[in-house]
Parts: sequence; C-alpha cells; structure tokens
Amino acid sequence: MSYRVLFIGGSLNQTTQMHQIAQHLMGECECFFTPYYADGLIDWFARRGWLDFTILGGRFRRATLEYLRQHRLPIDERGERYPYDLIVTCQDLLVPRNIRGRKVVLVQEGMTDPEGLLFYGVKYLGLPRWIASTAATGLSDAYTVFCVASEGYRQLFLRKGVRAEKLRVTGIPNFDNCEQYRHNDFPYHGYVLVATSDSRETLRYENRAAFLQYAARVAKGRPILVKLHPNERVERAAREVYHCLPGALVFPSGNTNHMIANCDVLITRYSSVVYVGLALGKEVHSAFNLELLRQLLPWQNGGRSAEYIAEVCWDLLRERPVRTFFTPPSIPLRLPRRQFHPRKRVLHT
Repeated sequence: MSYRVLFIGGSLNQTTQMHQIAQHLMGECECFFTPYYADGLIDWFARRGWLDFTILGGRFRRATLEYLRQHRLPIDERGERYPYDLIVTCQDLLVPRNIRGRKVVLVQEGMTDPEGLLFYGVKYLGLPRWIASTAATGLSDAYTVFCVASEGYRQLFLRKGVRAEKLRVTGIPNFDNCEQYRHNDFPYHGYVLVATSDSRETLRYENRAAFLQYAARVAKGRPILVKLHPNERVERAAREVYHCLPGALVFPSGNTNHMIANCDVLITRYSSVVYVGLALGKEVHSAFNLELLRQLLPWQNGGRSAEYIAEVCWDLLRERPVRTFFTPPSIPLRLPRRQFHPRKRVLHT
C-alpha cells in the first residue's frame, strides 16, 4: 500500500529537516512538499507581502521553493492536491484548517524563544500562539506526536504543558551530528565568531551596538568574523559591524556550522547555532543561560534523527504504538532561578 505524506517547510533549516526525513520514506510513500502557509486574515496579509519577515513569505518562502525545485521535489502548495495520510511540519504556531484532525508529526526546529509575558498570555489567556513566537511551540496540541531534540527539551515542553504521551526524543536533523562540521574547507581558523540574529527584522528589541561592543571586549584583539543572519538587512548590519568592529570580516552568507567548527570563541544572542558551539566544545557566549543550554543540548546520535523521525511516521501510518528511541537519565531538568535575560545589555557565560 502506498501512503501520501505532506511535508511543510518554512525557513531553510526547517525545509532541509523535512527533506532529510522524507528521504527515509521515499520509495514506499508519495512525498509532497509545501512552504509554510496559513488561513484567513493571516493568509490575506501574507499574500500582500505584509508578513515577508516571517516564514510565510519573503526570502524564507523564496528559499524554500528554490530548494525544492533544485532538488526536484514534488511541490503541492498548501497541500491542496490530495488528501494526505500524514503531515510532517516543523511548527504549530499556525495550524492550517486542511491538516486539522489528521495525523500530524511535529518536529522541533531548533531553539525556542524565552518565555516572556506573551507566552503566559498564550498559555493562560488563550491569545494566538504566534504572538509568542517559538516560545509557544507545542501548545496547539494539534499533532499526534511531537519529536524533540533531547531529554532536556522533553522536560521543558512537559513543564510548558505539552502532553507526555505525545512527546518522543528523536534528536533533530541539522543538530544531531556536529562533529561532521570539523571536516570543511572554510579557509579561516582561530578567530572569534559573532553570529547575529534577525530580532529587529521580526519586530523584537535588540541593542546591536552593545552586542558588538561586547564582542570586541571578548575578542581582546583577536580576529573577528561576523556571520549575519540570512534574514537580516545586509547593508545596515554590515555598516554597524564596520563602525563598531573595524577590521572584522563580514559574511552575509556561507556555512555557519563550518565557521563555528573553525572558531575559538562563538558569540551569539538567540540562535540555535549556539548548540553547535557547545557540542564542539567551543567557548560560547549567549544571552541564554549556558547551564540550561547544556541540559537542552540536542542529542548527538551520529545523524540518525531523520531516520528515527521517519520510524515515528511509519508507526503512525501503520497504526502501531509509537516507539521510544531515547532512554532518559534520571536527572531532572534544572532550571536556573532566572531562566533567560532577554533584555540584558551584556551577555554572560
């Protein structure tokens, strides 16, 4: 029997994760792909370009479509062509009407945002999940199984209110085999790497000047490379770097993981790339509490996460009990007294 599976992408990180999972199902399943999409008023805004700073449009949508076409993957925009036996997605902040009530596998895409006032407004007041960004990931309960990065994240999502029977620790593609990034042809070594975020492009506060000045103090005269977030306004960001860090090399594009593998120090604020630095044993500076990040570090399983998630998909398609891949340690997640410092001007280690 042939099954049809729809994979919903978004950012390039999300879309490549979907592709890796699908590769373990192709041949026995008909796999189709779509960029992230919404319904109603939000879809109306997205179609007019007003949400191009999100994964509903702009460069995110263009990058996803380019990737799908480059790899000759079957595209079914908005999943309207067929009734699907299973949907796999990297985000549940918006759950389109045509996938509600179906078998859905939610896959953690990476780091989740801090739990601020908007998160609690979503959880306790019923505000739309999207206003809290990825802090509200998993709160829809509109999925059958939620595949997460590590036992630490399983405990974190449990604390947020996600149902235990729906959680499975599988690891997540792109963050489960960081050792592979040491083998690269990036020409620079022994530098301080500054990885920026797209906070301002997504309407969040960031004091970029203070962040760059902090990087200069950490570097203490060592060479600095700055990798810009792919969603950033390049001209503005580069101008700020050259003003605050004269002599720094700025990379608007390139393989961030390879840059991390070759650096001595990684400085970032709110980015999943911090996990690559921690997994590779780098000196890491982040706006997140590092004690917590080490507990949340994605499972390094040698790159088998996509395979494990595909096995979850097979269990659902064949209506079998969903297996467990990771035996959790008996140590509970230890949350620091103050979990995050989202507006702290100076980062900490």
